[in-house]
Amino acid sequence: MEQDTYIHPSANVSDKARIGAGTKVWINVQIRENAHIGQGCILSKDVYIDHAVRIGDRCKVQNSVSVYNGVTIGDDVFVGPNVAFTNDRVPRAFNPEWRITETMVGNGASIGANATLVCGITIGEYAMVAAGSVVTKNVAPYTLVMGNPARAVGKIDKMGNRVTEGEGDGHEQ
Repeated sequence: MEQDTYIHPSANVSDKARIGAGTKVWINVQIRENAHIGQGCILSKDVYIDHAVRIGDRCKVQNSVSVYNGVTIGDDVFVGPNVAFTNDRVPRAFNPEWRITETMVGNGASIGANATLVCGITIGEYAMVAAGSVVTKNVAPYTLVMGNPARAVGKIDKMGNRVTEGEGDGHEQ
C-alpha cells in the first residue's frame, strides 16, 4: 500500500492487491488479489473489484459498481453508481468451461449511472455513455451514446461538451 492511501475499516482488501498513493477506499469495498488500482482514485461505498482487474489513475468508481475480471479501466475514468460490467458473453451457470470476454474503457471516458456494458467492447477515450444505456458495441473516442441499445447522438470534446449532433454512428466495428 502506498502513502496517503485511505482504506475504510469495513473494506476488505487483499494483501496481494496494489493500491496507488492517494487512493480512497470507502465503506464495504472489496478488492481482490492481484487487482491494481492506480493513484488518486476514489472507490465509493459497496464497490467490488474482482481479481486481476486494472484501474488507472484518478478514476472515480461510484456506489455499488462491480468491476469483474477482464475489465480494464484507463486513467481519469468516471464510473457512475450501479454501472453493470459483464465478462461472460454467453452466461450459463452450468458451463464449467466458460471464458472471460474482455472489456476496455479508455482514458477520460465517463459511464453514467445504471448503464450496462456487455463484455467484449471498447469504450474509446473521452467517450460518454448516458445514464441507463445498454452498450453492446464499441464506442468511438469522443462520442456520446445513449439508449437501449446505445446509439451515438453526437460528438463531444474532452470536457464532455457536445460539438456535433448525430454525427456518424459512433460505433466501431
